[in-house]
Amino acid sequence: MPVALITGCSSGIGRALADVFKQAGYEVWASARRTEDVAALATAGFTAVQLDVNDGEALQVLGERLNMHCGGLDVLINNAGYGAMGPLLDGGVEAMRRQFETNVFALVGVTRAMLPLLRRSQGLVVNIGSVSGVLVTPFAGAYCASKAAVHALSDALRMELAPLGIRVMEVQPGAIDTSFAKNAGHEAEQLIGEQSPWWPLREGIRARANASQNHPTSAARFASDLLKATRQARPPRLLRLGNGSRLLPLMAGWLPKGLLEKLLMKRFGLSARL
Repeated sequence: MPVALITGCSSGIGRALADVFKQAGYEVWASARRTEDVAALATAGFTAVQLDVNDGEALQVLGERLNMHCGGLDVLINNAGYGAMGPLLDGGVEAMRRQFETNVFALVGVTRAMLPLLRRSQGLVVNIGSVSGVLVTPFAGAYCASKAAVHALSDALRMELAPLGIRVMEVQPGAIDTSFAKNAGHEAEQLIGEQSPWWPLREGIRARANASQNHPTSAARFASDLLKATRQARPPRLLRLGNGSRLLPLMAGWLPKGLLEKLLMKRFGLSARL
């Protein structure tokens, strides 16, 4: 039975991926941070793992468990992450550091810990990026930067892991029907304050936090399409799925930069001088 490890499975994309891979006959090791989410995953029939992807020791223990029980790893899906929303300078270095620790550094940490297992199985690494790494918007600077880093790291890993027989696929979702917007909105509300120079533009910040729910594709359909891609003889290097996943990168590539910035500033309420 092929083995898949998927991080960030408490809800949304991660849980949908766990479901479709299990239905396809994989032994799914599904991770989450909170105890109640791990319990729900175990009840659903997954090998549930309580895991903070930033915890190096926990990753080492997980690698040893997988080695003992499975001996290899066919698919690793680096899905765990979140979206830090709000003005970049309001969040500052600390908010950006937290964003990169989970969305970027943990991706490298998880993959490194699973490297011997992936090499043994000639496995596939799937990194969940975002179109936000290509089309950068205001009020999501740290998140966009983290996903741009995921794109760069995926390209580097693809070349470096090829001689070891390990393939790497990056996925850039567009709008997917998950709790991402709710969680991003919560992040933004924690940051928005009257002392901020951008306080008058708070509705634009909220609009950016909710932008991922603009006619979203269902998480189940996203997961099903991703599964199909992983089972191809030659999985694509880059896979774009979900509403806006193709149009937004085209806009970023073809529209003059000045025009694109004006459109985005208008969209999120930054046209008037404060």
